[in-house]
Amino acid sequence: MSGAAVIVALRVATSPMAAFTAFTRDIGRWWTSHPLFPLTPEGDGELRFDPPGPGGRLVTRFADGTEWEIGAVRHWSPGERLAFGWRLPSFAPDQTTEVEVRFEAVGADTRVTVEHRGWDGIPQHHVARHGFELMLFQHRLGEHWRRLLKGLSELL
Repeated sequence: MSGAAVIVALRVATSPMAAFTAFTRDIGRWWTSHPLFPLTPEGDGELRFDPPGPGGRLVTRFADGTEWEIGAVRHWSPGERLAFGWRLPSFAPDQTTEVEVRFEAVGADTRVTVEHRGWDGIPQHHVARHGFELMLFQHRLGEHWRRLLKGLSELL
């Protein structure tokens, strides 16, 4: 995967294992769609890991009952690290990005770090990039991930 990445971190008041569990098991509870970054024009649907664990995949179910595989789980180490592919329905078959999430104990808290990389492989004119130059796009996507992590923190 290419080097261009959005990296966002947030400390949450729980253990790495509890943060990992909330991120994976409860993703459908804390994930919210963003007006600039929806999976589809109709929104994001309800995300879940199916099945949870190695060999699983991140999928979403839309209001009409259809499902989309966002990406395969590439790494699943509870309490430590999670990595999965990230593809929008509007991506061409050869277009993909990757999300890596790390969970690191910091005293009684956990630093949750999200690295979303590969956006330099998605052309600037693609609908997902809104015509933004890469740096501006990454800045805006970083804001979205910060908001998502805040939602995760509030769930904990």
